[in-house]
Amino acid sequence: MKEEDAKIRIEKLKEKIKDLNYKYFVLDKSEVKESVRDSLKRELINLETKFPKFITPDSPTQRVGSAVSGRFKKHKHTTAKKSLADVFSEEEIKEWYKRITKLVAGEIEFIAELKIDGLNITVQYEKGFFKRALTRGNGVIGEDVTHTVKTIGSVPLRLNDDIDLEVSGEVFLPQKSFEKLNKSQEKDFANPRNAAAGTVRQLDPQVAADRELDMFCYHIDKNSIHETIKTQEDVLKSLNNLGLKVCKKYKKLKNIDEVIKFCVQWVDKRHDLPYEIDGIVIKVNDLSKQKKMGYTAKAPRYAVAFKFPAEQVSSQIKDVIFQVGRTGAITPVAIMTPTLVAGSTVSRATLHNEDEINKKDVRIGDTVIIQKAGDIIPEVVEVLKDLRTGKEKKLKFPSKCPVCNSAVMRKEGQAAHYCTNSNCYAIEKESISHFVSKKGFNIDGLGDKVVVLLMEAGLIKNPSDIFLIKKEDFLSLDLFQEKRANNLIQSINDSKNISLDRFLFALGIRFIGEQSSFDLSKFILQHQKKSKKTLKKIDNKVQQSLFNDSSTKKEKFSILDLIETLNSLGLEQIKNIDGVGDRMAESIHEWFNNKKNIEYLEKLYQVGVILNVESFKSSGKLLNNSFVFTGSLNSLTRDQAKTLIKENGGKIHSTVTNDTDYIIVGDSPGSKLKKAEKLDVKILNEESFKKLIEA
Repeated sequence: MKEEDAKIRIEKLKEKIKDLNYKYFVLDKSEVKESVRDSLKRELINLETKFPKFITPDSPTQRVGSAVSGRFKKHKHTTAKKSLADVFSEEEIKEWYKRITKLVAGEIEFIAELKIDGLNITVQYEKGFFKRALTRGNGVIGEDVTHTVKTIGSVPLRLNDDIDLEVSGEVFLPQKSFEKLNKSQEKDFANPRNAAAGTVRQLDPQVAADRELDMFCYHIDKNSIHETIKTQEDVLKSLNNLGLKVCKKYKKLKNIDEVIKFCVQWVDKRHDLPYEIDGIVIKVNDLSKQKKMGYTAKAPRYAVAFKFPAEQVSSQIKDVIFQVGRTGAITPVAIMTPTLVAGSTVSRATLHNEDEINKKDVRIGDTVIIQKAGDIIPEVVEVLKDLRTGKEKKLKFPSKCPVCNSAVMRKEGQAAHYCTNSNCYAIEKESISHFVSKKGFNIDGLGDKVVVLLMEAGLIKNPSDIFLIKKEDFLSLDLFQEKRANNLIQSINDSKNISLDRFLFALGIRFIGEQSSFDLSKFILQHQKKSKKTLKKIDNKVQQSLFNDSSTKKEKFSILDLIETLNSLGLEQIKNIDGVGDRMAESIHEWFNNKKNIEYLEKLYQVGVILNVESFKSSGKLLNNSFVFTGSLNSLTRDQAKTLIKENGGKIHSTVTNDTDYIIVGDSPGSKLKKAEKLDVKILNEESFKKLIEA
């Protein structure tokens, strides 16, 4: 980045962060998620590191906390409050560890504490009696909120010892209290942290008392306690002995590997807590080593805050490309500065369609908020227009297909634009990739790169051609040797026996996903009509090479039966299928009444594809129960878990709604979990899911 551009960007970031900080800390308003503020601040820190001449005293990176609101009396803290430096990955934890090992000799032991998502408060005691409570404020001067903090039941008005003490902790609103509060409000608080901050700043202490705040203490600022306190573990035990509440889920850890393991475990476990946490605070346990490590201008060196993978972060759009999918739909994709979101680095995000681009006014060069959609696909949520410089470029949707240069059209009543060329290379390529994917024919070894090689060599044009490829064809391609060719031929042959629902999914019919394929399959088998249709005449030798006589005799329901059954159904009948909506029904009806598609199905029959219908059940222990997944499973793949649900009569949905019965939560769950908690959906971890199946 040029120096001039960096200066402009730094000024824009400073203005935006100051505005967000004021709204967050003073007005208790969350315009964006805290993770977005964090990512903007990280960008500012990186730019100021590269261009230190542009650092100014009023930069948000140069001070702790925020301005006080002016509503309450102000008092100076006995000791200045420091913020913790944030780390966002295992690598950053290890980098911090390398830095601190250079400052002290010997092994380093750690204390890891849950980072409560609340409001930092300091409480002062004189001779054991509660004297005053202050917000952190700007780190030097805080607001006097004694009248509300005194209403918190977990904050003692007298300690168990007549000592002078200044202690820091986190005031928070438990989840149950938060839900109760929002039910009584005309306008909901965005989250428990905002609710806690707003409650502490209430003028009427009775309001605070009614809202049932809580507080965990974790740090002693100034004290007259005996010198026997040698470690952070001693601090926590002493606070507890004095009658102050501490979060007892802390853990003493012998090395940095144990620290990382602890952090990773809580990424998932945090959702089982009755209060919200947004990370783990990692501290060197030995106080003498803490003292030797000291402080930077803004933060202690001996401690960091590991922040959980963000669901939303900011990034900058560098370019926009247009991709053509298997249905011919053209999707705009933003190419962005690589950014860590929900545990993985992403550099692309979908902009969905022209309407969404216009609605959000997305431009090349914009800083945007992105999130993982359905825990997988990143999407642009919002544009931060305050950060515009005037150099941003408006987007124009293409009138020609970016792949084959054919005309682009928008179907009536739909938001998407489509390539009008059904033989477009991109459509053919995406259709084949979808066909062989894990949820379809699951042909191991036939990834996107191999599909492209086969298409460029002229060996395949549509999915049915895959089953006619010979070993010699693979050996003629670059990077293919005999073992790899044999394995792929075997994988192709094994895939010919496929369940009806996976077959329907593999066809790539618009709007038909995994669950709707399963629902459609069950209906078809209940209304099947045995086909009297005969295949077109083909050479006997070819037929013998494609079919295994014994397997075809056992086939209860063939592709020809599928054609016959669906051709016998009218559009209204398809609309009445459980789990199939109007758009799906129209798409199914249109697809199976297309001559070209019927010829394609007949060719799949000719090359020996056999439909397996043994696994379908119209009843089971999970009958009529719907399930949603979030996070990654350990002992089962998600596909295996879905198969168990479907085999037991259950349904799988992609989003959480009022009709969802269960959500299955794995490692690093996404935003679906929070929605499920709000809707009171039953939550299952991997073990409880297995017990449900085995019961």
